[in-house]
Amino acid sequence: MFGVKEARACLFAGLFFACVLLVPRAGLFGVPRYDLLLVAALAIQAWMLKSGLETRDELKAICLFHALGFALEAFKTSSGIKSWSYPDFAYTKVLGVPLFSGFMYAAVGSYIIQAWRLLDLRVRHHPPYWMAALVALLIYLNFFTHHALGDVRWYLAAVALGLYARTTVSFRPLDRERRMPLLLGFVLTGFFIWLAENLSTFWGLWRYPNQLGAWSAVHVSKWSSWSLLVIMTFTIVANLKHVKARIHVPEQ
Repeated sequence: MFGVKEARACLFAGLFFACVLLVPRAGLFGVPRYDLLLVAALAIQAWMLKSGLETRDELKAICLFHALGFALEAFKTSSGIKSWSYPDFAYTKVLGVPLFSGFMYAAVGSYIIQAWRLLDLRVRHHPPYWMAALVALLIYLNFFTHHALGDVRWYLAAVALGLYARTTVSFRPLDRERRMPLLLGFVLTGFFIWLAENLSTFWGLWRYPNQLGAWSAVHVSKWSSWSLLVIMTFTIVANLKHVKARIHVPEQ
């Protein structure tokens, strides 16, 4: 049941990833692939909202993930950085970034929101909200500043380790409550995103500089980046009103 509910929580990510695999690189009926993926992502999101699988408040959070993801993409693909690139043509490219790309970040947020509901998640010993928000903000800023000021991800990871060291998450796959350290959840989610990134680059959705000649696996260091991004995403989701009721913050 845990596997079934996890798969159900990945509904948006799974459907979107299926579109990535099924849409030919040359596009369909004269419409470029990136544009088709944007239409598909919007259609999936509209269907989930209309069917009640997501609420309007949750959609607002997902839109925030999309905006934050797009800003990061625009910076990382800019001429001065060129961390990766989107090689194919599209009508819906802005600043060299196809608009569908933000939905890849939104997919992470959608998974956490859905898993929270389906598994009846409850968080114990969550750090004070202002501390969690500050760490999440610094994690996001480091994705931009490390090009000029140096990468401090491991320092931030150490801070997060101390901040969430006592935090556990309770979940109910069927009829019995289970528990796990929240940090383990961050790392495992980051790992599966890293696997999805390898498949996406293999399909040529985007490419890192070392993949321009021939495909190679995404460096394992990206696993740590994704795990930190999961912490940031979790922090945003944790501030949804109906989710806060299931979070225990120790009194000072």
